[in-house]
Amino acid sequence: MGKQRIRHALAATALALVAALGVGGWAAGGERAVTGPPPGSAEWVADTTLGLPLPDPATARPAEVAAFFARLPPAAREALAVRHPLVVGNLDGAPVELRLRANTLAIAAERDRAAARAVDPALTPQDHTAAREHAERYRALLDGSAPGGPRRFLAFDPRGRGLVAEVFGDLAGAGRVAVVVPGSDIDLRTFDRTGDPYGTPVGMARALYGATGGRTAVIAWAGYTTPLGLGPDAATEQLARAGAGRLTRLLDGLAVSTRPDAPPTVFCHSYGSVVCGLARPGPGLASGVVVLGSPGLGVDSAAALDPRVPLWATARNDSDWIGRVPFVRLLGLGHGADPTDPAFGARPLPSTGSHGHSGYFAPGTASLAAFAGLALGLGH
Repeated sequence: MGKQRIRHALAATALALVAALGVGGWAAGGERAVTGPPPGSAEWVADTTLGLPLPDPATARPAEVAAFFARLPPAAREALAVRHPLVVGNLDGAPVELRLRANTLAIAAERDRAAARAVDPALTPQDHTAAREHAERYRALLDGSAPGGPRRFLAFDPRGRGLVAEVFGDLAGAGRVAVVVPGSDIDLRTFDRTGDPYGTPVGMARALYGATGGRTAVIAWAGYTTPLGLGPDAATEQLARAGAGRLTRLLDGLAVSTRPDAPPTVFCHSYGSVVCGLARPGPGLASGVVVLGSPGLGVDSAAALDPRVPLWATARNDSDWIGRVPFVRLLGLGHGADPTDPAFGARPLPSTGSHGHSGYFAPGTASLAAFAGLALGLGH
């Protein structure tokens, strides 16, 4: 294709993406992905109270983290979680229950810090308002409840727009595990919004947990920086590539801290399916990948993914706007072929009864019933 034809094709693709995604124009792009080790990592590495080096969060593999904690007595583990809750709570490979307790401590500390800022006379009224909003958000996380009791968080990072992962069910003892990876506009503030009950990771996870009768633990993973709005960030893969690395580390950590014989089934909604496609999990990290409301996986066919991990594509319902997105990948725009196209090579799933872009986990839909079966290990 000549340069002139390439320019014309790119322009046509950009215009099509604007028309499909940019209702009233594209949203501003340029979201900066949260990367690197969690806050407090420098203090963690410098901690010599145990008389032995602590695993560096920036370089230690989850298996090394797991081996380190396995050598510690319970009291030493708890002491580390109290001194460094943000590190322990986000340290893939650390014992699950220890991470859950550490994140409760970390959220409480952020709540208290925000509450203090809300009355700090050195700050502006705008700073006070923002701090009060943050304090209320953290308080809601701690005061809320989930099926089975208080809310439990496998990850919590207040940087940027905030990252978080919530657990439903007994993650350490469950026979099966599922991970829900969301798409755009999800962060610490919106990952459990009540106005869109089946379009958030928490809503999806709760629905899936209920549909399996509580036999599968489900993680609502808002653990990467998602695009805001439907604009340049949503049409490109920069945030998805950063998210893919974080998803891989999560799955690697689950492989050493939960049942290694039954890796999670990963459910990827909308832009989250780009994250999952670029992560390309192998059989040691995932039992299967399910995409729904997908704009593409960043690949041209299922053959580009690990063939040992089954890939399912959920039929797109007629009212899902994602069908208006051009399934192309050209000079950094778009996310590749339509995974629901039989030529793509994914296994099909039904979606009868679903409505709209966020309706695939709604109770009574064929899609949720199919998801529950896969989460329970049926049909793998």
